Amino acid sequence: MIDVILPVLDEVEALPLVLAAFPSGYEPLVVDNGSSDGSAQLARRLGARVVTEPRRGFGAACFAGLVAARSELVCFMDADGSLDPRELPNVGDPVAAGELDLCLGARRPEPGAWPRHARLANRLVAHELRRRTGAQLSDLGPMRCAPRARLLALDLQDRAFAWPLEMVLLAASAGWIIGETPIAYRRRAGGSSKVTGTLRGTWRATRDMSRLLAT
Repeated sequence: MIDVILPVLDEVEALPLVLAAFPSGYEPLVVDNGSSDGSAQLARRLGARVVTEPRRGFGAACFAGLVAARSELVCFMDADGSLDPRELPNVGDPVAAGELDLCLGARRPEPGAWPRHARLANRLVAHELRRRTGAQLSDLGPMRCAPRARLLALDLQDRAFAWPLEMVLLAASAGWIIGETPIAYRRRAGGSSKVTGTLRGTWRATRDMSRLLAT
């Protein structure tokens, strides 16, 4: 069984469909990051294991899930309905087979799912990742899989939106084999994504990643 860490902040509309779509061999681990809409309670009623991370921040929620996970491999994915859990084996299988140490899901968006400003920001980050690491990546990959113990050993420090970028940079520095596989990217349930679907969200993510890349 592979624990799948789902950072959650007010995703009550998306959670039923997301949790119902989990494939065999993958177990949802919901990390509630301060929801006020009953997301945590709903996830528990639907049978998911739930942990609470009071410190706000995408990276804080991801790290709390990583600490709480029990499986040898872990996956991460957004819980807003933009990603299909049935594609988790696409990122999990290459790591389980020993072909990759870190596998990212490269998004292939349906029309209207990924605003132009967010795609442009992601393209710039991916270009910088290729330049710095040599890994042939086209996307920062919100769905991903890696070994839990080795992730903890990387000692990730970011607790905001630069967490996914820091993971790739540190993994590359540690000599990990990093690759990607295509996954579908859909419109978020209930409206635009808090991160990539709004100009403010994209600006915050870009700000955090720019600070990390400047170090």
